[in-house]
Amino acid sequence: MEGSELRDTVVSLPARVTEILRPAAPVVVTGCAGFIGSTLTEALLELGCSVTGVDCLTDYYDVALKHENMAGFRNHERFTFRQEDLQDLDPIDLLAGQTACFHLAAQAGVRASWGDYFQEYLGRNVMATQRLLEACRHESVRDSLVRFVYSSSSSVYGDQPALPVTEKALPQPRSPYGVTKMAAEHLSVLYAMNFGVPTSSLRYFTVYGPRQRPDMAFRKFIEAALDGETFQVYGDGSQTRDFTYVADAVRSNLLAVASEDDWSVFNTGGGSRLVFRDTLSRLQEILMDRVPGLEAKLEYQEVALGDVKDTFADRTHVEAAIGYKPTVDFAEGLAREVDWTIARRQQG
Repeated sequence: MEGSELRDTVVSLPARVTEILRPAAPVVVTGCAGFIGSTLTEALLELGCSVTGVDCLTDYYDVALKHENMAGFRNHERFTFRQEDLQDLDPIDLLAGQTACFHLAAQAGVRASWGDYFQEYLGRNVMATQRLLEACRHESVRDSLVRFVYSSSSSVYGDQPALPVTEKALPQPRSPYGVTKMAAEHLSVLYAMNFGVPTSSLRYFTVYGPRQRPDMAFRKFIEAALDGETFQVYGDGSQTRDFTYVADAVRSNLLAVASEDDWSVFNTGGGSRLVFRDTLSRLQEILMDRVPGLEAKLEYQEVALGDVKDTFADRTHVEAAIGYKPTVDFAEGLAREVDWTIARRQQG
């Protein structure tokens, strides 16, 4: 994030949050080199926390992009990087004495989660989470840990008959990826109920913005347009999504650390339900404003296995419980992603 946006993300946080995430407070961020994880790490450093970041730098997408994500804080005096796999490291050693653990590390992607590759999702999304939660039972972790904040996904909902969807809706994921996120979320609840591990799970709704993964729709559209290539749309474009700007996703993590419940599950939505083809039209307008004459080419394909038709978050519970509200307008957030993508190309 740019400096001003970073400050906006951490400003006016409730006292109960800043008391936990106080200067020098030790915290762990897993998946610190990823899209949301790197942005959250910056916010925690801005608050004055001492951050231990863990990332095994998988090759799901170009590892160079992950190093780029960390460039602004890799050598920060209050940041320690551990390039390790959560399935192999000593989780007690990682979490002992920590104030909070923000667990974002995961094998991402709905469409890639089918077939033999599912074992990667099972290991990185379920087994890794279980190992961290099991470590939270240890005295050296339990005595200091205020909150275990788990990054879940709206994929756990699948196609819901009623929208906006509340956290009480029956989960019915449509992809193996969604199944693993649901399983890890259930583990978080179980460890809270049985062993007193305080957990919050955040169900993100389609996060976008600067550093968005290269396999995600808006990033792919922008890059395709700038390269004069064709962007492939899965389905007819009539699907709807609740898009959440990355700074808002980060703010939900910061707020969730101070949840007063033994365990909690929260929707992290962006505030509006938008038709996908309309978002592409808006994106095209922004691109043409930045690069006159630029026009993206579209090619429509069949709906991908595991994709849901519509998503829309009910935020009643999350607003009442931790005060989360989206702060960045969709058009503004989209423009920031376009500007970031163009700027990084110009820089080299």
